[in-house]
Amino acid sequence: MRRRLTLALAAMAAAAAVLAAPGAYAQAFPSKPLKLVVNFPPGGAADVIGRALATQLSEQLKQQVVVENKPGANGNLGADLVAKSPGDGHTLLMSSGGAVTVNPFLYTKMPFDAERDLLPVASVARVLVFLMAHPSLPVNNAAEFIAYAKANPGKLSFGSAGNGSSPHLAGEMFKRQAKFDAQHVPYKGAAPALVDLLAGQVQFMFDPGPGLRHAKEGKLKLLAVGSPRRSSAVPDTPTLAEAGMAGFDADTVFGIYAPNGTPAAVVAQLHDEINKALATPRLQDVIKGIGGEVAVGTRGDFIAGQARDRQRFGAFIQEIGLKLD
Repeated sequence: MRRRLTLALAAMAAAAAVLAAPGAYAQAFPSKPLKLVVNFPPGGAADVIGRALATQLSEQLKQQVVVENKPGANGNLGADLVAKSPGDGHTLLMSSGGAVTVNPFLYTKMPFDAERDLLPVASVARVLVFLMAHPSLPVNNAAEFIAYAKANPGKLSFGSAGNGSSPHLAGEMFKRQAKFDAQHVPYKGAAPALVDLLAGQVQFMFDPGPGLRHAKEGKLKLLAVGSPRRSSAVPDTPTLAEAGMAGFDADTVFGIYAPNGTPAAVVAQLHDEINKALATPRLQDVIKGIGGEVAVGTRGDFIAGQARDRQRFGAFIQEIGLKLD
């Protein structure tokens, strides 16, 4: 009896030691395929980057990472789905920063608490927006565009990925700072907005990168970058700040989020795996291919950057009185 008790106690002590060992949970992760929810439609920047990241993570983690598009409400539907998922690291969110830094200022009622219910895991890319115009407009740079817009008040329309999206806010910033009027046309994602821009249904938009290939083919006019810095993808294209719009910055950081309650060891492992993926030429080429910049950093950097974006975008939204039900 005493021998059995001794063996049982030894087994319990060994199990406790394993559980207490640093990274023990992380070593068992992942135990099944992962789901990466992209909260915007196929074809947009979040989808393009998310699918490339999923492919790379599948190889690294030796588990399939399945992408699921869940668009709607400027990213709220997909973010809410992840926020209410089990916190085991197997369901993740690929999102623009707007779903967590902008939406709380936009919507009267949020289906989740962005700061409480979602854990920032890792930044992935700084996504720039590019001022694109339909070739039918008789303009070739930002200054000519502004002059044309002022001479045709209210006659131009611009598309966006939806009310409150970064392309929408960029358009509102542009109108306000350049002092002209234009009609906003919201779409359910940047990809359908780009389709209508190519067709001439809207005359301009701030594109988050997928439109660059169309600009290279002459199907669109690339006029400026809505960023403090030029894009390495199109280094000869000036920023709006260089065109006289001091301080113009509509950049947003896309990243990966997990449900609150996900173990710290799993979050740390995912962060390291994502940074490892971002070091691969394949993923870097995809991000740079849409004019973005790879955003490798610590979780602290990611969280601090979100706080700054929340402050600057929140102040602008309140200034223009933008509110959604």
